[in-house]
Amino acid sequence: MKSQEVRRKFLEFFQDKSHLIVPSAPMVVKDDPTLMFVNSGMAPFKEYFLGNATPKSNRIADTQKCLRVSGKHNDLEEVGYDTYHHTLFEMLGNWSFGDPAHPESGYFKKEAIAWAWELLTEVFKIDKDILYVTIFEGDEADNIPMDTEAYDIWKQYISEDRILKGNKKDNFWEMGDQGPCGPCSEIHVDIRNAEEKLKIDGKTLVNQDHPQVVEIWNLVFMQYNRKANGSLEMLPAKHIDTGMGFERLCMVLQNKQSNYDTDVFTPIIKEIATITDVTYGNDTKIDVAIRVIADHVRAVAFSIADGQLPSNTGAGYVIRRILRRAIRYGFTFLNQKEAFIYKLVTVLTNTMGEAFPELKTQQTLIKNVIKEEEQSFLRTLDQGLVLLNRMIQDTKGEVLSGEKVFELYDTFGFPKDLTALIAKEEGKQIDEVGFEAEMKKQKDRSRAAGEMTTDDWTILANDAFEEFVGYDQLTAPVKITRYRKVVSKKEGTLYQLVFNLTPFYPEGGGQVGDKGYIESTNGDVTYIIDTKKENNVIIHFTKELPKHLNDAFTAVVDETFRYRTACNHTGTHLLHQALRTVLGEHVEQKGSAVNARQLRFDFSHFAKMSSEEIEQVENFVNARIEAKIALEEHRNIPIQQALENGAIALFGEKYGDTVRTIKFGKSIELCGGTHVQNTADLWHFKIISEGAVAAGVRRIEAITNFAVKQFYLDAQHTFTEVKSLLNNAQEPVKAVQALQDENAQLKKQIEQLMKEKAKGLEGELKNELTTINGVQFLAKQIDADAATIKDLSFSLGSNMNNLFLLLAASNEGKALLSCYISKELVANRNLNAGQVVRELGKYIEGGGGGQAFFATAGGKNPDGIAKALVAAASYV
Repeated sequence: MKSQEVRRKFLEFFQDKSHLIVPSAPMVVKDDPTLMFVNSGMAPFKEYFLGNATPKSNRIADTQKCLRVSGKHNDLEEVGYDTYHHTLFEMLGNWSFGDPAHPESGYFKKEAIAWAWELLTEVFKIDKDILYVTIFEGDEADNIPMDTEAYDIWKQYISEDRILKGNKKDNFWEMGDQGPCGPCSEIHVDIRNAEEKLKIDGKTLVNQDHPQVVEIWNLVFMQYNRKANGSLEMLPAKHIDTGMGFERLCMVLQNKQSNYDTDVFTPIIKEIATITDVTYGNDTKIDVAIRVIADHVRAVAFSIADGQLPSNTGAGYVIRRILRRAIRYGFTFLNQKEAFIYKLVTVLTNTMGEAFPELKTQQTLIKNVIKEEEQSFLRTLDQGLVLLNRMIQDTKGEVLSGEKVFELYDTFGFPKDLTALIAKEEGKQIDEVGFEAEMKKQKDRSRAAGEMTTDDWTILANDAFEEFVGYDQLTAPVKITRYRKVVSKKEGTLYQLVFNLTPFYPEGGGQVGDKGYIESTNGDVTYIIDTKKENNVIIHFTKELPKHLNDAFTAVVDETFRYRTACNHTGTHLLHQALRTVLGEHVEQKGSAVNARQLRFDFSHFAKMSSEEIEQVENFVNARIEAKIALEEHRNIPIQQALENGAIALFGEKYGDTVRTIKFGKSIELCGGTHVQNTADLWHFKIISEGAVAAGVRRIEAITNFAVKQFYLDAQHTFTEVKSLLNNAQEPVKAVQALQDENAQLKKQIEQLMKEKAKGLEGELKNELTTINGVQFLAKQIDADAATIKDLSFSLGSNMNNLFLLLAASNEGKALLSCYISKELVANRNLNAGQVVRELGKYIEGGGGGQAFFATAGGKNPDGIAKALVAAASYV
């Protein structure tokens, strides 16, 4: 059964069981501080399990893109070495969200188990004799008994000797340290051959990491809530959360022994083998490399399609790390010194584009981003090889310093295992213990910086979900419904407040959260320093709790902050329209950041914008500002209707069935942010910078309103100062040109004088040379710049043999050392100018390098020059 049919049959089965089929959510998580990526099928539905939102249906089924490369769930290091772990994988899932008011709309253990068995054995025709199931054995510490309910249900379908008891690690699923959780039943499959099954009973291999005895489906019975103190309480409504590994299911149904042998991966593997001219299946190291690349290109491509580009921080760093891992395996084991992974995007799109159309629409961008990342990292590998070879030469013993190896890894991204491989070829090894110690220090620093403890919510009122009223009003009467304390090393102690309704806009869609305050009837004021949305709940951050939490409050949004932010947000919409008009319809928004000071807008485009294009974009936006176009806002309209009306939807954003549209003239977008009532409010629009973010992605930073006024005031002030320096010249441009011409003439005169000075210096230096052990030696500080010193050194060296010259200079608090060594001394006396300046550079608190016959070092301590000059004689 082909993979596309497997996916289709799963969804059709649950559609027939009254489930609503929903598309996969974007892989990158936007409003959950505990998650960077969707790492399980349930993550997009977390708000329903927490009771913070109402699902469109109490029965849902889907296939969800998941990524496990960070945090608690991290499969990265297993990928490629075994046959069933992946970074990106598809999780097939069916869900029941319990509704205490309408229990008949959902279901629990009985139906979940019955349907799982029916689908696997009757629809997919999996032999019942190769299946095992597990149930939770109970846990004394949590005071939870064995899940006899699940056990009794399973007895109706499978013999009791195939129902295995599992511990808390394997059979109790938790969302995190806090939140909904419950016992689970796993379904395992034994796909070994008959001979192996006779030797060892399959039940003894369940959950033992055997590559052919694997879990394919997990049925989670959500019935508890884990509190901050570790205790459990019953949930008001019970839920079903299941997850089946799509790739593993395909392996079983296609009678393969490896996920990588299914049609999910074979087209990509064949393409890798063709491009790199290797054979898959003959060499373990080559096979691992091909599997790593086949897996990783999927993860990176889907991430880019969902709007997360490789970068140096956060989620972007994780994606860059995955891609670099793939590049490194191609470099080391497939001998690929040129970019090639980007070429796999076409076959990936052909394989999965039908189920995930974002791959088709974003194909060009994905290719360009991957290609540039490959080329960049291959250059880094080349630089790293130079540094590593130098490190190997400088290492006296057989062991490379763990600290140095870590520095190479941390600063230049040079992989440790590649360092070890090259070191081994040179008869050396790396200090693994020292490296791991440095790695642990870094991890401890990162963990300490992000360490946070969160108390349980204290419930003050069981009001319905809070309502956002901030589109229409900036003040509102509110009451606090719950609060909790959050302590982090970075921000100290903060409090999070939830109101019954709020005028405060929570951070989202690129726009920062509102600030302001709440005032009680007693006149006590508590300042709101930020507003965010977490799992569909609007959270207000304060540095202290109000004195009387049960008081009635008036919430007041900082009007100036909101207005200026709204101006900039409207500016991004007009800018988007301008770019599509000036540059072309291929332009798509790839990210934005909007605050009260400025706006930042990332967009797809494959060339640097010319000054004419930038001017055209500015003029386009300013024409809309001058036209005084009124806002047309439509709330809660069906998303399909909005799209048919021409609204632009952003890739990587999760939209509901109904949406809000923002329209200014012909600019119409789906948007939840705050905007001005008329484009005239922007006053003026000015682009401050335009540059590259990644391959095929440009970034514009711009300002509107008060910031533009300030920009021109500052420019006027600067201009006045310049005129003053030019003695208030009536034509300042001509005055500056005259200065530049005069400066050029003076430079020529100085160059001539320096050449004459150098000739005189050369004669002086010749007279001061001394002979030490057959070497003509001089170490001296002179009054000259770096270029003059280099010219002097080469001029002397061209006329003399056996010359060792160390010249020093000091300028504006900085020190310079230059070493010249005749080539015959380099060859016969084993002298090296690069090594000399590295060692002597310590005296001036600096460093440097160069070639064996000429090298320079710079430092910040000119007082050390004298010691360096004295030490130079020791070399000869």
